[in-house]
Amino acid sequence: MNYKWNYQPPTQEQREAAKALAKEIGISPILCKLLLERGITSAAKAKRFFRPQLNELHDPFLMKDMSKAVERLNKAMGKKERILVYGDYDVDGTTAVALVYKFLQQFYSNIDYYIPDRYNEGYGVSKKGVDYAYETGVKLVIVLDCGIKAVEEIMYAKEKGIDFIICDHHVPDEVLPPAVAILNAKRKDSTYPYDHLSGCGVGFKFMQAFALNNGIEFHQLTPLLDLVAVSIASDIVPIMGENRVLAYHGLRQLNSNPSVGLKAIIDVCGLSEKEITMSDIVFKIGPRINASGRIQNGKEAVDLLIERDFQVALEKSNQINRYNETRKDLDKSMTEEANKIVDNLSDLSERRSIVIYNEDWHKGVIGIVASRLTEIYYRPAVVLTRTDNLATGSARSVSGFDVYKAIEHCRDLLENFGGHTYAAGLSMKIENVPEFTQRFEEYVTNHILPEQTSATIDIDAQLDFRDITPKFFFDLKKFNPFGPDNHKPIFATLNVYDYGTSKVVGRDQEHIKLELVDNKSNNVMNGIAFGQSSQARYIKTKQSFNICYTIEENTHKRGEIQLQIEDIKPTFK
Repeated sequence: MNYKWNYQPPTQEQREAAKALAKEIGISPILCKLLLERGITSAAKAKRFFRPQLNELHDPFLMKDMSKAVERLNKAMGKKERILVYGDYDVDGTTAVALVYKFLQQFYSNIDYYIPDRYNEGYGVSKKGVDYAYETGVKLVIVLDCGIKAVEEIMYAKEKGIDFIICDHHVPDEVLPPAVAILNAKRKDSTYPYDHLSGCGVGFKFMQAFALNNGIEFHQLTPLLDLVAVSIASDIVPIMGENRVLAYHGLRQLNSNPSVGLKAIIDVCGLSEKEITMSDIVFKIGPRINASGRIQNGKEAVDLLIERDFQVALEKSNQINRYNETRKDLDKSMTEEANKIVDNLSDLSERRSIVIYNEDWHKGVIGIVASRLTEIYYRPAVVLTRTDNLATGSARSVSGFDVYKAIEHCRDLLENFGGHTYAAGLSMKIENVPEFTQRFEEYVTNHILPEQTSATIDIDAQLDFRDITPKFFFDLKKFNPFGPDNHKPIFATLNVYDYGTSKVVGRDQEHIKLELVDNKSNNVMNGIAFGQSSQARYIKTKQSFNICYTIEENTHKRGEIQLQIEDIKPTFK
């Protein structure tokens, strides 16, 4: 990959501000510059950033309709009404359902849960789901991670005497559904201080409000924070503000005392002997939970997440792992097919977006294929397949571009759509696909910035190897958990040399294990460059080169610092 490095050296003013903060809090000015970029300008703010406290969570009753939601839930429990917890089939939806169901089940037994089938019902609240609620005597549905656009379906439920409480974080339309309460900080009339909660996060706030109203101690909610952390990482929401508090404590819960279901997934992933990070959730835990809804039915994921018997959970986790293997095979073959279609587009070099349709593709994997295409071609991508008589699909975006707005621009061609900045779902009549492709391309062309369509690595700071001390690494780790709006810093070091011991490694000799020196210190730094063995010949010429990297702990040698090399450039470039 031919990456462009984007580095803005700090101004004199930034240097002075970083030095002043460094003097105040006792960490490197390089790291203080990163804190300042995150809006952390004082020792007090740094303390809150490095050690988020649960008492910093916002009052849940600041959220519009929260009092109505709690009042209706209390009424349902008081009258012994049947309650249905309903959610989307992805990680955010299934963790949200598991969280609300597990918490309420401690106090109330007339409760059930429901995940719509991706293939028979599609995304969100379905009439089939409403019929299930009616047939089983449900009077109140708590819907999580979807529902904000289900105007017709909730009207249909209302006619059957069923009330809805919506807990969602997707962008609402002008017309809101006729629910008893709508908990969504993205409402236009919302005054809640934070609007980036995950769907599971909104469910947590609802349970926090219910607990406050009923005199239930907060510590009874903390075991559920592992589910919130999994949702935050998997749904790629910002990890600043309230999400940072939830993710920080959720990770602690996941590492110290995870729920039985998550412990079983951790074992199956091979993560039981290491400290789990947000990255582990994104690449290992999340995809397995998601695989259930992609390949079979998301209800199986909830069954696992609420399981109390570890042996049963392990069996369910192994089944979900098998779904994930199937998903990987489908993902690989469909991505290869998609690449062939894209490579054969005659005007690919002029296009700023990708829209492709294949009626034979597996609906459960098209979102992953869209993600792969954005990674390969650096363009917003929409991948569509056929479901009944509609083209249904998923959209994914590149950094900084709002794909939801691009889809909303074409709404008159769509039957349904929903989502947020970087991911969305949509459906349309098959005959509308060509016009959608053209209109979507026009919108992207007019709104995307040139730097959003090229392979760019943003460098946070330039370091010499002498800067990378044990204390520097210790302080850097305090920036965890990493994610959107708090990305893992990428550093660059210029004019480094092979110490003479670097070598190609890996089953297919595709990686380089590096031992490097720079000309500013005697430090020998270990590094690993995944998938970059093509650079080995140059490295061995004894000429200098530049590297950009993240700083990690060597998983094989605890306590040892290792550079994970993102890119290598000969110095003459």
